[in-house]
Amino acid sequence: MVAGGSAGVIDGKAFAAGLRARIADAVPAFQAATGRAPGLAVVLVGDDPASAVYVGSKGKATIAAGMESFEHRLPAKATQAEVEALLAALNADDAVDGILLQLPLPGHLDEQRAVATIDPDKDVDGLTPVSAGRLALGIPGLVPCTPFGCLLLLQDRLGDLGGKDAIVVGRSILVGKPMAQLLLGANCTVTMAHSRTKDLPELVRRADIVVAAVGRAEMVKGDWIKPGAVVIDVGINRLAPAEGEAKGRLVGDVDFAGAAAVADAITPVPGGVGPMTIACLLRNTLVAAHRRAGLADPEGF
Repeated sequence: MVAGGSAGVIDGKAFAAGLRARIADAVPAFQAATGRAPGLAVVLVGDDPASAVYVGSKGKATIAAGMESFEHRLPAKATQAEVEALLAALNADDAVDGILLQLPLPGHLDEQRAVATIDPDKDVDGLTPVSAGRLALGIPGLVPCTPFGCLLLLQDRLGDLGGKDAIVVGRSILVGKPMAQLLLGANCTVTMAHSRTKDLPELVRRADIVVAAVGRAEMVKGDWIKPGAVVIDVGINRLAPAEGEAKGRLVGDVDFAGAAAVADAITPVPGGVGPMTIACLLRNTLVAAHRRAGLADPEGF
């Protein structure tokens, strides 16, 4: 516990900025060795406004890191065959080291089938079945960006995680399941929980590390948190606007004020986990580029 009984705030924005700077510093050595910059291709199907913003921010971050950014847009009415043909072409493109298919796809498309088309060695989102299998088996591969970012924040705060009691609340393929695998790989004792888990508050109270990724606003209450625990809040939810507000405020899956009163450290929403996702996407692209070129993984990543 920090002085005064309030948690330290884990500044994911600052950590992500430092990681992105280190990635940018590592790109010139790769260019010198291979004659090209690492390349990231992002595929957007349809015209969802939020997805378009995400794709734009990823492109800007890629260019800022000195990498090549390839953006591909398909209309909302694109067929499964058209999406998969584009992904296959990117698999075969030697200038592309990482492929990210922006989700969700329009409802008529099969997301799992499309994702499975991506070459696992270019799967910088870590979502293909092969990537998931590699993670489960402890084989080197590309790991989903958000849970990997959470792991980096935990290691920065706690150092060695070995022997820690951790709970992951949420079982999505994007965060919950890979997060549990990463914590197991770091030698934690891991409980996987979700919205239907019996006695969830008691299970959370045992944990030294709490990762909340259940998608329900402020579901994890402050009195669930063990004094001195470290809390990683992956959720981002917008509340209904209060009187006089144009739009509701953003909150996580954890009651921040309540948890901060007893935790050792906690990520804020926004500014905690969110910035780590794009930073880890760039990290995965850099690592994928090295492996595809037959080079050793860059040090420190």
